[in-house]
Parts: sequence; C-alpha cells; structure tokens
Amino acid sequence: MEVASEKIVNRDEITDTALSLFAGDDSIHIPESYIRTDEVLADEVVGKDEAYELPVVDMAKLLDPDSSAMETEKLGSACRHWGFFQLTNHGVDEAVAQLIKDSTAEFFSLPLDIKNRVAVLGKGAGLEGYGHHYSRGPGDKLDWAEGLILITQPVHERNMKLWPTNPPTFRDALATYSVEMTKLARRLLGFMAADIGDDKGELVEAFTGKRQSMAMHYYPPCRHPDKVMGITPHTDGLGLTLLLHVDDTPGLQIKKDGRWYPVRPLPGAILINIGDLLDVLTNGAYTSVEHRVIPDAERGRTTVVFVEEGTVGEMVTPLPGLLKEQEPRYKSLDIDDYIKGILKAIPEGTRFADTLKI
Repeated sequence: MEVASEKIVNRDEITDTALSLFAGDDSIHIPESYIRTDEVLADEVVGKDEAYELPVVDMAKLLDPDSSAMETEKLGSACRHWGFFQLTNHGVDEAVAQLIKDSTAEFFSLPLDIKNRVAVLGKGAGLEGYGHHYSRGPGDKLDWAEGLILITQPVHERNMKLWPTNPPTFRDALATYSVEMTKLARRLLGFMAADIGDDKGELVEAFTGKRQSMAMHYYPPCRHPDKVMGITPHTDGLGLTLLLHVDDTPGLQIKKDGRWYPVRPLPGAILINIGDLLDVLTNGAYTSVEHRVIPDAERGRTTVVFVEEGTVGEMVTPLPGLLKEQEPRYKSLDIDDYIKGILKAIPEGTRFADTLKI
C-alpha cells in the first residue's frame, strides 16, 4: 500500500462521462465520488444579510503621490488581515483583458475531443494541460470543475504542445495577457515592499525573472451546490495570485475567523491574493488564507488565474533585509525541495509552509 506521505499530486483527463455530468442533465444523479455535503456544510457561510466588504485597493490612488501613502497602508492592511483584495483601476489594457476572457470562454465551450488535444499527459508527466483539478489519491472526492494549467513565463519553459490552437486567438491572447500580469505584479510588489519596510527592493527582485503559471477554471452549474465542491479548501502554495473573472458568477469563498466569506466580484477589478511563498518572504507579515469554490446552482463560473513565483535567489526564505530587525519565523529551503513538499502536502490536505515555521 502506498504511504500517504509518498503520494504525489496528479491530474486526470476529463472523460465524456464527467462532461455529461457537468452538462447538468437533471436525469443524471451525482455520483458518490463528487458528494461532499459534510465538507461543504462543515463551517458557517456568512449570509447575505450580514454586511461586510472584501478590501478594495485602487491602483490609481497608489500611483498618485497625494494619496499613495494612505492607499499603501490600506493595501498592507488587506494583505495582513484578509490575504485578499480586489484591485481597481489596475491599468491592464481593456482590449487585452477582453480577448483573454473571450478566448477562455470559447475554449471551454469546445467539444471534448478538441479540448483533449491539449489534455494532461498522465501520471508523472507534470501538471500542465487540460483536465480535472488535482487528484489526491484513489478513492478521494473529485472537484466539480475542469481546468487548463500552463507555464507562461519564462518563455523558454513554455510547452507549446499544450497551448491550444483552438480558438485561433488563444495563444496570442495568453502571451499578451501574461506580459500584462508580469507588469501588474511588479507594480503591486513595489507598493508591498514600501508597506513592509523593504527599502532595498528585495521583494520586487525576488519575483523578477521567476516562473509564472496560469490556470483557467470552469466551474459548471450544479443543481445541488450543497453537495459538491468546485475546488477543495486550500491556500495557494506559491507567491502572488492574480485572478480575472470572466463572468460575474459568484462562488469563491474566503475563510476568516472560522467562517466562509463569499466574494462578490467587483466589475472590472482583478482579485489579488497572498500565497504561501509571499507569506514566507515577508516573514509572516502577510498572510495566505484558505479559500474554496462552491458552484452556482444556475450559472457556470469561469476564471483566469495567474500565479507569480518569488524566491531569494533559489531559496524560499524571509527577505534578508527584514531579518536585520526581526527574528526569522520560517526556515529556509531550496525552491525545488519546496515545490516537492507542496506536491506531497496536497494529497494530505496540509499546508507545506507550516512545516517551515520556527
């Protein structure tokens, strides 16, 4: 029998059976392999009648000398207390954003045989390609979603065999949007550096020239949203996550103080969240927060997610400049070993960064 600690996360190919299930035919019963009612209902979800607002940060105010200090403080507070915020006036070209939205929606609407031309390559061949979310081992519950994962930066690491050629706009749209995300992340990290007292620019440098990956997700509607999970509760294992909503369908929930807070997508905004690596780099100043997706009963939800990776050289470690006045809260680890740790922790449902805490 395989020992749990030796399991490595994998992704499975989408089958006709799965896609028929996702199509929402009321005559099809949800298989037991997807039923997760106990997990869905395990913690309280904040109701519509309770007032709250996910932090909103305005890039235009960050860039304006007259309001930058106050908006940077607001940014820092969001990163410390929520781990998430919605970014408005982000400066991403509207035409570029619309093209990636259209290309993503069109890709997921294609027949399965066309999508499977860029299907995951199978166990041990990496996580890139079209398929299910991560599988955590035989007999484990499945997520109610389909997705496409690709490495987008650096360019020489792209596996173009897994970059769809249908729709015809896809490759150019993704390559162009990838550059926009690199620029946006760099701008944001500069203000984060100012907030944490990184006056030498170590935080921006930590992300410069590092790997960037992309995940497109489609969460089909489900008539019984209390029974299935779009994506399992998790924190993002890497650095900085930038999420573009293709539509306005809700579903993402953030865990705070033991309760789930539904995210209400703000038109035109990009959702930003802190990953475990950024938590480590800031020596625990910023916090990565558990989140999940619950499918909508009536509408599908589509997102385009970019993840920026950051390290000090090749090490996962707090920024050296911060440690001149602080004790380290995390041990240092080589990035390759860190990623191996993430892949082993996912099947166990644990957060690998916690093992580095001092």
